[in-house]
Amino acid sequence: ASASTHATTRRPPVPPGWARERRFDMLPAVAHQQRLTANIVRNSMASYALGMSEFTTWPWTFERDVEQYAALGIECIEVCEFKLDPTRMQDQLATIGGAGLTISSIQPLVRTLYPSISQPEPHNVGERMERFKESIRLFGSHGEGVAFVTNTGIPPGGNIQEVVDVAASRYRELADFAADHGALIALEPLNPSIMNIESAIWTLEQAMRIVAAVRRDNFGICLDFWNIWQNPGIEDAIRACGQILVVQVSDWRTPRSTQDRAIPGDGEIPMGRLIAATRDSGFTGPYSIEIFSGNVPDALWEADLVEVIEASRRGFDAAWEASSPFLAGRR
Repeated sequence: ASASTHATTRRPPVPPGWARERRFDMLPAVAHQQRLTANIVRNSMASYALGMSEFTTWPWTFERDVEQYAALGIECIEVCEFKLDPTRMQDQLATIGGAGLTISSIQPLVRTLYPSISQPEPHNVGERMERFKESIRLFGSHGEGVAFVTNTGIPPGGNIQEVVDVAASRYRELADFAADHGALIALEPLNPSIMNIESAIWTLEQAMRIVAAVRRDNFGICLDFWNIWQNPGIEDAIRACGQILVVQVSDWRTPRSTQDRAIPGDGEIPMGRLIAATRDSGFTGPYSIEIFSGNVPDALWEADLVEVIEASRRGFDAAWEASSPFLAGRR
């Protein structure tokens, strides 16, 4: 993820331009995946569940997201808090289960540790983490067993080491709070193209160092293929990562804006190889399509979003099938 809004109106805003030591009886990552596996209808072609991030259908309302995802056979939804109306949030969230969907992950209203271009306020790190905790409180039982996604934000004055040091203590405190509410926290390293815009880290290895420093079983990784596919040795890094809580999928072409992702199969990412590495890591949760597409002439946010969803499923189906030869033991 790399875009957000502070709006709390019922209808989401027009997609913005970027210019304007506690242990647990069960490893939460395992419990999270077991819960998802038990409650989703698996894709008929293979043993995976397809999810959809509400970022992909940014122009739609929350209600339309739920209705259309269910009608199109999507199994899981990544909920974006900015689409919810705080005056009737619990009623809205209740419609997810009623539609036969499962929440795969949650994008809080304020999710970055430090301010970022898309989320500049509040400026104080402590205030930002309190707002993150408020999101966990607001989701209540709907957030139990679910990962809330976080990014680091911009390193102040370019001081990446400060971010890493502060992240260890702040995220540990956040993870403890989340554990008290039955929730998980998933740290997402972002692509170098948005370094110093949204993130202080840009590799899976860097994110795993923070995970190791936090030392909490309910604190792991949000793995976004678009963000990490160019990391050196990424397939081996994914296979060695036993703490993947969330997986997000879109495809890469040379960006023409900071919101220029493609439908799976329409770009350069070796999707089959990354899926194989993810499967080898032990991850059994849903794969969520997360596409940002604005400020470009052929923006997908301005296209037929039903077709975007259907094309994404076709593209991911093909990528999943292509992943089998690359699984460990078959290469």
